[in-house]
Amino acid sequence: MTRFRPCIDLHSGQVKQIVGGTLSDTETSSLKTNHVSQHSAGHFARLYKQHELLGAHIIMLGPGNEDAAREALAEWPGEFQVGGGITETNAQQWLDWGAGKMIITSYLFPNATFSMERLQGVLKAINDQTDKLVIDLSCRRKGETWFVAMNKWQTMTDFEMSRDSIKMLELYCSEFLVHAADNEGLQQGIDEDLVQKLAEWCEIPVTYAGGSRSLDDLRRVEELSQGKVDLTIGSALDVFGGSGVKFEDCVEWNKRKDH
Repeated sequence: MTRFRPCIDLHSGQVKQIVGGTLSDTETSSLKTNHVSQHSAGHFARLYKQHELLGAHIIMLGPGNEDAAREALAEWPGEFQVGGGITETNAQQWLDWGAGKMIITSYLFPNATFSMERLQGVLKAINDQTDKLVIDLSCRRKGETWFVAMNKWQTMTDFEMSRDSIKMLELYCSEFLVHAADNEGLQQGIDEDLVQKLAEWCEIPVTYAGGSRSLDDLRRVEELSQGKVDLTIGSALDVFGGSGVKFEDCVEWNKRKDH
């Protein structure tokens, strides 16, 4: 059954909702921000804990977010997934700081090419606990297919999303997180084709993010994926300044699915 999965996106130490394709390491003027929250990461962690919203992810978009991420982890140890700058040198540290799982993406693609050596290195650093690893396959559409995008979704890799590539990675992780970078933050609808493909390709849990604008998107993802794909809603949520989706309605959606 499709569930709502919340997020805490961090940029420069603040909780923000941004347009995904505008992130850049160099051009700060190009960044388009939908919302900058007055509340801390810890506030949202407490909110998610209060409503037992499991499987939430914290994404650190660039430097200056470590303290905010750790603040959130301290509120609900062992329950958040953390991503952004995770490597084999700091993976165990984040588990020690209270992450339930780590999300890894760009590190696996040196020179925009997938590295099995790096994936195995991360697993070795956490004692081969595949249940603690989430692989982020955030991607951009290229023709009739999708390729993984890295470095804040600015760099296209040569890793094509397919049944075979997904099947290969499933041996090394416990779930996937997939941001549709072309849709992220735009509130112009989900990539329905990608949601359907993820349901076809993935045998382990997978969460889709990107373009959600109403509660109907939860129903649509459930329909398209036959309940196999979960959905993250960000910019459209009222707690992030949006007007399309009420947070309390997402909480109620999950409660109905749990009973």
